[in-house]
Amino acid sequence: MEISLLLEYGWILIVLIFLEGLLSADNALVLAIMAKHLPEKQQKKAINIGLLLAFIFRIGAIFIISYLFHVWQVQAIGAAYLIFIALKHLLKKDNKKVRKEKSYALTVTQIALADIAFAIDSILAAVALVIALPDTPMFQIGGMDGAKFIVILLGAIAGLIVIRYAAGFFVKILTKRPSLETAAMLLVGWVGVKLLMHTLAHPALHIISHEFVEGPIWNTIFWSVMLLIALGGWFLSKEKRDEI
Repeated sequence: MEISLLLEYGWILIVLIFLEGLLSADNALVLAIMAKHLPEKQQKKAINIGLLLAFIFRIGAIFIISYLFHVWQVQAIGAAYLIFIALKHLLKKDNKKVRKEKSYALTVTQIALADIAFAIDSILAAVALVIALPDTPMFQIGGMDGAKFIVILLGAIAGLIVIRYAAGFFVKILTKRPSLETAAMLLVGWVGVKLLMHTLAHPALHIISHEFVEGPIWNTIFWSVMLLIALGGWFLSKEKRDEI
């Protein structure tokens, strides 16, 4: 590969790693929320399984992206699912005596469903970045230029690293400050709204302008609301006292 081509691919890789980090932070938050109610050992197992599933779904999505690009329904289901679990948590009556803990198997299933939605969102964002890059003399993988595939793969791996450490961090915070879970669920619902916006901007629907969803106005609104919810939740939450 020529130097100019390497620099072009390198720059896109840096941007993609940053983008995947942001998208994966959403994934990590949802994963932490779902695993929080499990015993500590099962939390770690659920998070590790979630990471494995996230990796499998992301790699699989790269290979079948030409098909996934047209399946806006999957993104819609993912958006609806995240909004549903957020509303279910926020609207339910807090009765600890009758509240049942989610089983380990159910938690892993819910993590898998969320991972599918995030994998599609992540890979579509990655493809949108690399699609304009020039082709290289490298091999073809799954109908995609080998260099483009490697860039997307490296971005996906970077995202998984963020999920691994961010999920554990979120679990610790939520365990230390249980009342912060309400704010966390608001964040999950807001992430669902983001997926919904991307669904409505899909070329098959085009209800909302794709340029608006990818543009600075919506991104400023999204991250500003995320920050306000996070800060509000932190300052309004109380730290759990150690039981005597």
